Amino acid sequence: MFIREIRSQFARYRPVLVARDATPRAAVAVVLTSLRGQPEVLLIQRARKANDPWSGHMAFPGGHLAPEDAGAEQAARRETHEEVGLSLAQAEALGRLDDLQGQRKAQATGLVISAFVYHLPEPDELVLQQREVEHAFFFPFAELANPARHVRHRHRDAGDWVLPGIIVGEHERHIVWGLTYRFIEIMHKALAQDFPRRGADAPRPSR
Repeated sequence: MFIREIRSQFARYRPVLVARDATPRAAVAVVLTSLRGQPEVLLIQRARKANDPWSGHMAFPGGHLAPEDAGAEQAARRETHEEVGLSLAQAEALGRLDDLQGQRKAQATGLVISAFVYHLPEPDELVLQQREVEHAFFFPFAELANPARHVRHRHRDAGDWVLPGIIVGEHERHIVWGLTYRFIEIMHKALAQDFPRRGADAPRPSR
């Protein structure tokens, strides 16, 4: 799917949003580029930190809203620049995905995460903030729906739950799961693209 088709689909999509209230908020940027002739999406591996509930996870760049942020989209842009050195000032805003609400440790209420989709035709070289990001790369968007990459994943943070995941790099290290997987699933829905049914024909994880 070329960027013009993605643009057309998002023009018709109406995301499901969570109303603003006192619930903690965060935002991520889904950054697409077509530098090599096909859409690719920016993924990061978060740095490993004891106080981060998403330590070491594959994700989109982003983070919590800061007091100086005018809103969720500004937070997504700011965090992307801080974490990987990419300015989205000249990026085309393609659309927004459904808000997601996840449970955080030691909190009674779930963190609400918003996701904003951008097209950056010629991204600058990534400059990682090592305290926040361990690894970052652009990955072919079409491969996210490749059934051969879909696995049933058991992660230490998920207890005994076996969750759907997508291998985007090293088998034991770069698996997209959890909230990031759900955003990818929502994006395929927004684009009216097929996406493998959760867990269908995927290999089981080993203990």
